[in-house]
Amino acid sequence: MNIPNTLSIIRILLTPLFVIFLIRGMFLSSLLVFAIAGISDALDGLSARYFNQHTELGAYLDPIADKILLMSAFITLAVLKIIPPWLAVIVISRDIIIVIGHAVSVILAIPIEIKPSMASKCTTVAQLLAIFMALLSPAGAGNMLLIKKALCWFTGGLTIASGLHYICIGLSILQDAAKEQERHAANGEKTSDKEHRH
Repeated sequence: MNIPNTLSIIRILLTPLFVIFLIRGMFLSSLLVFAIAGISDALDGLSARYFNQHTELGAYLDPIADKILLMSAFITLAVLKIIPPWLAVIVISRDIIIVIGHAVSVILAIPIEIKPSMASKCTTVAQLLAIFMALLSPAGAGNMLLIKKALCWFTGGLTIASGLHYICIGLSILQDAAKEQERHAANGEKTSDKEHRH
């Protein structure tokens, strides 16, 4: 087990602790755990690049750890009415779309490189900021309430845009795969015709 994968597992293990603190109203403790998880995510990427420890397991484990933490945070915060429920629905819906897209690629045996786009990275940063702000000021009053609302709307819009971006990429990959299959089929028919002539 290398360093990046170990950090991803630690992030997954921190998620239940984060949720427990959040449910009990221990916002400072939950903020601390969330910050530690965020730091582990940053160290995860840095160590993978610095020590050249990129693995296939890590390519799956890192985003899974992120999704588990973020989805748990958004669901719990929505249930506690600290953030609007529609934001949690948007975030979860986008992740479900990504999972379905990956499942389709596996079923159809279409190779896809797991590499987050710039839109995805920006969306993740916005989601992290929204959670951080919600934990920092759960009640929300005055300017903090306005900032939190604005951040929720911004995060929601960016998440939708990112989801649509992934859908466009997925459709493009499917179209390319269909064209490739047609090309192979056409080449196969030509080869078969030549064999019959001989």
